[in-house]
Amino acid sequence: MNRTTLSLIAGATALAAVTGFATLQSPDASGDDTARAAARLPVERTSLLCPQPSTSEIADTAYTSFTPVAEGAGGSGKAELAAATEESDGGKKSGGKASKPVVRPKEPGKPATGDASGSQAPALVGTAEGKFAPGWTVQETTDVAVGTGRGLLGTNCTAPDTEFWFPGASTADDRTDYVHLTNPDDSAAVVDIDLYGKDGTLKSTVADGITVQPHASEPILLNTLTGDPETNLTVHVTVRSGRVGAAVQALDDKIGGDWLAASADPAGSLVLPGIPKDATSVRLVAFAPGDTDADLKVRLASPSGLITPAGHETLHVKAGMTSAVDLGDVTRGEAGSLVLTPSDASVPVVAALRVVRGKGDRQETAFIPATAPVGTRATAADNSAKGSTLAVTAPGKAATVKITASAGSGGGTAVSKTFTIKGGTTQNVEAPVPSALKGTYALTVEPVSGGPVYASRMLAATQDGVPAFTVQTLPDDRGTVSVPEAEQDLSVLLGK
Repeated sequence: MNRTTLSLIAGATALAAVTGFATLQSPDASGDDTARAAARLPVERTSLLCPQPSTSEIADTAYTSFTPVAEGAGGSGKAELAAATEESDGGKKSGGKASKPVVRPKEPGKPATGDASGSQAPALVGTAEGKFAPGWTVQETTDVAVGTGRGLLGTNCTAPDTEFWFPGASTADDRTDYVHLTNPDDSAAVVDIDLYGKDGTLKSTVADGITVQPHASEPILLNTLTGDPETNLTVHVTVRSGRVGAAVQALDDKIGGDWLAASADPAGSLVLPGIPKDATSVRLVAFAPGDTDADLKVRLASPSGLITPAGHETLHVKAGMTSAVDLGDVTRGEAGSLVLTPSDASVPVVAALRVVRGKGDRQETAFIPATAPVGTRATAADNSAKGSTLAVTAPGKAATVKITASAGSGGGTAVSKTFTIKGGTTQNVEAPVPSALKGTYALTVEPVSGGPVYASRMLAATQDGVPAFTVQTLPDDRGTVSVPEAEQDLSVLLGK
């Protein structure tokens, strides 16, 4: 045995003592080649990024953090949200002095809240470890009484990534849209932004190679990237190096505004859940990223089943071009979700809805992007006893879901209910409310049986006669990770 082999064994032995060094096992000699089942284990660390909430001096922002109680999660850990450009109490970040976290939860299963006001509230970077990591959810909700984009603006703080699609943005004269880029890491990120209108790619000389400094956030005004106003726009954010969080803040001069979250990854079939039953205007915006046109069937999952909107049976989406269609008051007083499926060959697309409530000068806007299914579990934070509507859709087979209302941030006892959603329908469920509620609470959706389900939560509040609202979709919270069965085996390091 040579020195190299001895060194490897010594190093591996030390690693095993510290980390539980493991190797995957190959099939044994008996010929049993059945793969060992992978276990689903709680994640041990989660990062979330919250964009700068507003540039309005009269903006009031609430942050709500929640982690569901997860079986198998560690007994210790911590979580906190702090300004992206400053140090937190728990660790150093480049270029700033120590700052008090905006939110620091004390225990899973109970929401923690924080707030900010005015135009100087910064973007936030959050990290959760141990028992706080699995399913960690943070909601940012901003109330702006007057001015461009006035109304209720809400977004789920998102994990950093390297690619984002935003159909539904605009550079029209009455819109002021920003794409917010937040870098949580110690090195700079380099980002490209591509814009696609009804005729294809919009020319831009400044959208490539945007540098986002470490622990910093950059709001990029979209109409500075191109000279051509475009009513319906798809924004594609790609990261050359590093990673960022990205969200589009869409502000309208007359009909309010909201955050536009990224669409689900391009796919042949999409679900856009939870159109408010009193929506007065619904616009579908879609984009086909590849080289092939897409032809889509457009259907509405209503409380009674799948129906085809009159006059809008199909949508043709040209490759590389943004398509839009106004569906009017498509829900007609009932809960609904839009279901897009291929008319013929399956071609990947991304899509989002712009939804308007109210009439005349008392209108407000929100966005519903296509989203992934709930999967194992999903959570919506920052609910109150009144003003929260939970929409659940089963576009295929019927499904049974368990919905849990957490304890309140200021007190109360968690309550759960089970609902059956018929196949092809959307139901605004009568979600439970914690008993003896004080403060805000979280709603957690967990499929029990049946087909895939999709969900969204609407927050609503009346502001001087304006029906202010915001909608957040509820994809899987990625609170668990698949870990193949493994065991310690140092023999793989022995030389022959």
